[in-house]
Amino acid sequence: MNREKTINLLGFLGTCLAIAMFVSLLEIARDNFRGESHIFIQPTVTTINCVIWSVYAYLKKEKFVFWANLPGVFLGIFTVITAFI
Repeated sequence: MNREKTINLLGFLGTCLAIAMFVSLLEIARDNFRGESHIFIQPTVTTINCVIWSVYAYLKKEKFVFWANLPGVFLGIFTVITAFI
């Protein structure tokens, strides 16, 4: 496998793993809806982190970093909102 294919494969795998990590925020949101927790700090920090990385990636034209962090923005915001419902 050449270097470019290896880099693309690693970027794709990293993106998939990051999205899986952010999807785990749905578990926190579910617990928030059930009234079992009201966790908001972790999803708030996740959202801020993902916004910063998404803007950075957009400006640098880093597609893997951008697509890896964009779901974290929306899932983080959603999870924060559920903490206060």
